[in-house]
Amino acid sequence: MKILISNLVTTLDGGQEELEHQVLQKLRINSNSVKYIKVVKQSTDARKKLRFVYSVTCELIDGVRIPADKDIRVIEELPEEKLLPGNKPMGGRPLVIGVGPSGLFCALVLAQNGYKPVVIERGGNINERIEKVDNYWKFGNLDTETNVQFGEGGAGTFSDGKLTTRINDARCEKVLSEFHRFGAPDEILYKAKPHIGTDILKNVVVQMRMEIERLGGTVLFNTKMVDIKSHNGEISRVYTNTNSFIDTNAVVLAIGHSARDTFEMLYRKGITFVQKPFSIGVRIEHPQEVINTAQYGDAAGHPAIGPADYQLFCKFLQRTAYSFCMCPGGIVVASASEKDTIVTNGMSEFKRDRDNANSALVVSVGPGDFGSQHPLAGIEFQRKWERLAFNTGGSRNGAPVQRLEDFLEGRVGGLGSVKPSYTGETRCADINNCLPDYVTDSMKQSISYFDRRLKGFGMKDALLTGVETRTSSPVRIPRNDKLECIDLQGLYPAGEGAGYAGGIVSAAVDGIRIAEQIIKTYSTPK
Repeated sequence: MKILISNLVTTLDGGQEELEHQVLQKLRINSNSVKYIKVVKQSTDARKKLRFVYSVTCELIDGVRIPADKDIRVIEELPEEKLLPGNKPMGGRPLVIGVGPSGLFCALVLAQNGYKPVVIERGGNINERIEKVDNYWKFGNLDTETNVQFGEGGAGTFSDGKLTTRINDARCEKVLSEFHRFGAPDEILYKAKPHIGTDILKNVVVQMRMEIERLGGTVLFNTKMVDIKSHNGEISRVYTNTNSFIDTNAVVLAIGHSARDTFEMLYRKGITFVQKPFSIGVRIEHPQEVINTAQYGDAAGHPAIGPADYQLFCKFLQRTAYSFCMCPGGIVVASASEKDTIVTNGMSEFKRDRDNANSALVVSVGPGDFGSQHPLAGIEFQRKWERLAFNTGGSRNGAPVQRLEDFLEGRVGGLGSVKPSYTGETRCADINNCLPDYVTDSMKQSISYFDRRLKGFGMKDALLTGVETRTSSPVRIPRNDKLECIDLQGLYPAGEGAGYAGGIVSAAVDGIRIAEQIIKTYSTPK
């Protein structure tokens, strides 16, 4: 018999022995009655004295009686539902466009079910991508096709590899288990806020791609969709930048939130887009020690808990200011994908052992701010502030940076005790000049509130780096109940770029859902 036990509490130094003692005490049995104990969730409770809270699964020997307790539940093992192929003929092989989380997991599930997908990615493979990103960070030489936004693994590869999500979907477990199978650390299977780290994630996505290829799939890098052809309302062909085409009647559009030229091409071809809200702002950096002390008090620095994170939000009448994509012990990365723009993001490696903590400090914006009813107006809105940031930073790929106190006072000063971790050049400038007033005003209003919630957040030397504009896609491509584009049968908008996800796990889940729909619809390719 398998059971789930929740709300088991241990000290920071308790370890496995204390946890097992808690389990046996809760069940009122001895160790001979337990076949195994497995941690399925570990979180940190900092409300009083810092401690760990666990949920575990156990398998007990036959005949053991379970005490009545709200924290103990018998696990009912349901038979796995088999995914059966549909009967619609597959014209060629399914085509997946993009190798971010959505495209990668979609292709993996298709390959695991014998559909041998063709996968194309406009950017390069990991090795090429690392080289070109490093060249941009060091020398300002941006490759507009292979960069932090485009290439093997998608934008998430050069971030923290966060695997937290707000969605409640059983497919999340598959996402975590597959990441683990291909090299992610054990802790992602049980930590409440799992992360892989960009250093490990790079290798994981390569192993996943190799598995797709082993199962008969084909992955083509530096290959961008430049046009599409349809027949009788159904997609029939995709043209690429390599002067070639791929004939297929099932295309997964997992292009990410920064494929602006592809959005524009699809719009010209009659694909419906709608404006979507997102958020813009800056990256804010503090010494990691300040965040650790604010969150953990005297326990800060304890080896069992690692660097602290935070999540803050402040609701106004029409807008919300909040922290986003917080990176403990991380760096701020140059993330542009177009010339003469500045875009920032945050990144941590698995150990999260750098000096600074950074997070996006952003404010919600929506269609009413875009200045046009054109479906792609949100893209131009992003471009406007990215170009202003480029100009504010000196028009030489330097990102504008500013002490928090100087930002609040509207003046240009120098650096303080917090040194910029940004991966390119920086220039002290007034960030008020490269964001709309309603965004900077909301940021300023939120600072004192956030400082009350997290002591030290409002420190004078906290450093702002502008601008963060790619929090999520500025568009959504409407889908029908079969997850197809409403304008073109067989075209499946997927993941964050299409407006249906907000992070690695939710994007991967959306890709899995689409793979399942394709399998249920189409027969196995011959």
